[in-house]
Amino acid sequence: MNKLELLYAKLVFKTDTEKRMAVSRKIASLLRNNFTLMDALHRIEMIESHNGRKPNEPFAIAMREIQKNLERGMTFAQATSGWVPSEETLLLTSGNVSSLLISLENIGRVVNGINRIKRAMWTAVAYPLFLFVLTVAIIVMVGIYLVPPLAEAAGSDVVWRGTAASLVWVSEFANKYWYGIAVAFIGLFAFIWVSLPIWTGRIRTFFDKFPPYNTYKLQVSVSWLMSLAAMVSAGVSVPDAMRLLADSSNKYLSNTLEEALHYIANGENLGSALAMTEKDFPNEEIIGDLMIYADMNDFDKNLNQIAQDYMEESVRKMESISSVLNSAGIILVSIIIGWVVLGTFQMQEQITSVFM
Repeated sequence: MNKLELLYAKLVFKTDTEKRMAVSRKIASLLRNNFTLMDALHRIEMIESHNGRKPNEPFAIAMREIQKNLERGMTFAQATSGWVPSEETLLLTSGNVSSLLISLENIGRVVNGINRIKRAMWTAVAYPLFLFVLTVAIIVMVGIYLVPPLAEAAGSDVVWRGTAASLVWVSEFANKYWYGIAVAFIGLFAFIWVSLPIWTGRIRTFFDKFPPYNTYKLQVSVSWLMSLAAMVSAGVSVPDAMRLLADSSNKYLSNTLEEALHYIANGENLGSALAMTEKDFPNEEIIGDLMIYADMNDFDKNLNQIAQDYMEESVRKMESISSVLNSAGIILVSIIIGWVVLGTFQMQEQITSVFM
């Protein structure tokens, strides 16, 4: 096996989430049936390599390399580092071999939940974004290709009225500043894209109430809460879990967790600490639930239930946001098309009246 095959195996193993989760479930099942970790990995390697006939299959290579890392004395989290996304490695740090079964089960639940909320988020954003781009494209194309020939045919003496006047004005504006419109349009989306994971502060808290920032906040908060619940259920304390998550998160999430950790260090429970950040993260209801359950017995079980319920509620909320944005986008495109059609008819009528 050369370096290129190893890099390719890492890429395939890391990106093929569905198959990686299937392997994780197989390992958990074998551990549940009293197989050792090394034996479990070897058996899966044999399956993936077709009993050794295809040793360079990506998942076979992955199993073999993880076994080698374990033989060097690494923990399972260390052995899989670089082979799985960082958030999965983080969840594995919460357990040694004796609690690895719990960690693997947690990973499956967390990854499934995160993927569900990400799919819901993209569904909520993708079609409205397409409709918005389509609206801008219609306006620019009409301004550049449809209106100028009609205006030229009418001559300079025509005084445009009504919808025709607005259509001509937009055409002139689009012809003069279409490049500025394109730059502004690209710049706006670039700013939003870059700002989502790094923008923090009170102004960001305000913008988190509106799309697309509210959908991003929802996705991040669900991922955080499910990861936190998985780590706590595997025996990690809340402050340690919060610290690990803060250290591995982007600036947007890390800033909130760091503030919460400050209050936790001063004796506040998780819910109270989040409330004191005044960022409404994840939301008022979840903060209230965490304030109630944080000081009760079986907090790990309650936290798992809160995380699961929040994920289901968030998916429904994403679907609701998607429905509203889709409807608004369709209405906007319909209005623009109606405006173009009406304006074109009025231009033709006014041109006809000039030459009669």
